[in-house]
Amino acid sequence: MNPLARQLNETISREHPHLAGMMSRLGQAIYFPKVGILSQTAEARQKANVHNATIGIATENGKPMHLDVIQSRLSAFDPKDLYDYAPPAGKPELRKLWREKLIRENPSLAGKTIGMPIVTNALTHGLSIVADLFADEGDALVLPDKSWENYELTFGVRRGARIVNYPLYDANWKFNAAGLRDALLAQKDHGKAIALLNFPNNPTGYTPGPAEADAIVEAVLDAAKAGVNVVAVTDDAYYGLFFEDSVRESLFGRLCGLHERVFPIKVDGATKEEYVWGFRVGFITYGGVSEACLDALEQKTLGIIRATISSGPHPSQTFVLEALKSPDFDRQRAEKYEILKRRAVRVKQLLDSGKYGNEWTYYPFNSGYFMCLKLLTADAETVRRRLLDAYGVGTIALGPTDLRVAFSCIEEDKIEDLFDRIHQAVLDVKAVRA
Repeated sequence: MNPLARQLNETISREHPHLAGMMSRLGQAIYFPKVGILSQTAEARQKANVHNATIGIATENGKPMHLDVIQSRLSAFDPKDLYDYAPPAGKPELRKLWREKLIRENPSLAGKTIGMPIVTNALTHGLSIVADLFADEGDALVLPDKSWENYELTFGVRRGARIVNYPLYDANWKFNAAGLRDALLAQKDHGKAIALLNFPNNPTGYTPGPAEADAIVEAVLDAAKAGVNVVAVTDDAYYGLFFEDSVRESLFGRLCGLHERVFPIKVDGATKEEYVWGFRVGFITYGGVSEACLDALEQKTLGIIRATISSGPHPSQTFVLEALKSPDFDRQRAEKYEILKRRAVRVKQLLDSGKYGNEWTYYPFNSGYFMCLKLLTADAETVRRRLLDAYGVGTIALGPTDLRVAFSCIEEDKIEDLFDRIHQAVLDVKAVRA
């Protein structure tokens, strides 16, 4: 094992022995090179005041070389904030402002120890880093039965984790904290579990209320007290889009410092929060352990980034940074929130109106981009194909009964037409079966 990796492991073991037991073999082996191209380049940036011949970019007239056909469309930005490599951890000012935003928007983080957010190539990359650092073959990834399919690729296919499901809703159509607790406790003999908490949930658009959030935290705590090391990951992709009857902040803050066997990780980003899906700017933030432990984890995370993408895109980080610094940021984001909230309210009004008879019910939703119909009289995949072929409508079939509808991308005055077409497609499929 590389001496740098060994040193980082010794720090983590000394500062937080249970965290050391959570790390994967890759997580133990990875490190960020202290001596190499990046470290020597960083030293040269500080001291090479005559000629800096270290990093592999081209310069001209003291600035990064660039093409006018590109710069002419980006003339509001200095070339140094676009064309040079961004640091592997991301632009320092962006990291600082995102951390301030986390603390401002999540009161439960008050007094908690959290690291500086590390920039990722959006949320999937952040989740991939979590998988690399903490998932070994046979480790349990604990997920509700209604969840984003990419988790299985990221943790299961890539890292060999076992997918352990529990029902998302209980008998009262609330979050099934008892199911989460049982799934975590079932890993007692294994000694470790990765619990992935995604709110607002994809695909259902559900976020727990305050009492449910309490129960989730208690479930994780019960597992920790029983001897299970829990890597508690909050996938906050749709953070902030809370429309009614739900908690208004991430569970990350409440999980920080909960128990020595609980290690919370927050994965989030500008993707949905700033409506910049193609910019691919995300963040991974660690919490609840000592500063020395956080520093060691940052070095290991940078090792993963260096070994995979080297660093994230610089232009999009600059664009996000400028947005965060703008005095209009909060106002403009609030305007978009209201648009999405009105769409969600309109969907619920239609579904509760009785217009569509007994062809479906819907899973509770109160946040995010999506909602899910539960078809009662027709197969979801057959309906999906009928919608495409006959009505020009795209939806997502999830299993035999569930049809996911993204109201986020449908104008409010088009929502009734959308559900009318879905209803007609269900009737068509039902008629063929008859």
